[in-house]
Amino acid sequence: MSQILWLGPQDTFPNPLLEPDPDPRVPGLIAVSERIYPGQLSQAYQLGIFPWYSDNQPVLWWSPDPRMALKPAEFKCSDSLRKSIRLFCQDAHSQIRVDADFGSVIKACAINTRKDQDGTWITHEIMEAYTTLHEQGNAHSIAVEEGGQMIGGLYCVAFGGAVFGESMFSLKPGASKIALAALSAWCIQNQIPMIDCQQETAHLHSLGAAPITRQAFLQQLQISLNQTKIELSWTFDKTILKHWL
Repeated sequence: MSQILWLGPQDTFPNPLLEPDPDPRVPGLIAVSERIYPGQLSQAYQLGIFPWYSDNQPVLWWSPDPRMALKPAEFKCSDSLRKSIRLFCQDAHSQIRVDADFGSVIKACAINTRKDQDGTWITHEIMEAYTTLHEQGNAHSIAVEEGGQMIGGLYCVAFGGAVFGESMFSLKPGASKIALAALSAWCIQNQIPMIDCQQETAHLHSLGAAPITRQAFLQQLQISLNQTKIELSWTFDKTILKHWL
């Protein structure tokens, strides 16, 4: 059993497609670092690795097996969600806003309480790192607004044709589902085959996500990273939701 790699500022991640978990007692944990160093997030995501840790921990880098993923065409749009989407689209004061205020969306994800979660993994360091990624054009926010007020949303990471869902929030029941429905419809429109959901939860399963092996995920990731030769346009509004009606 090898030791989990402790990364310095100039170190590279081990490739989880080629190297087994360094410590089987902590499956999926690939590496550890003191902080998120510049350029680390970009490198990590393109290897299928993401950070997940708490304030009192070092940065823990993960590549779980299995991996939760959503095929956009298999997004489960229930009858009740379809009704909510129809009403949302008919309301002249409701809107989907993409990348309008990334900071507000990630902050809302951080402070939004969840019944099955104690605290948040979205630390100040995480918010700063992903905001930098957003400024570089590789992180995006989708805000669901009603009457000029944000009622839900999500943020995600994107490289090439690969999209990684990060976190969602709702201030009104079902609002985050509308955001994910919009992202899924946009992915279908742009032939994005998979949205990474990272870890398995009952909520994600109810929306159509399913676990796949790490090897299958990483193989699809490499295809997706290379499939988009033109810059995807992250500019859409609530009309994208008509896909589900």
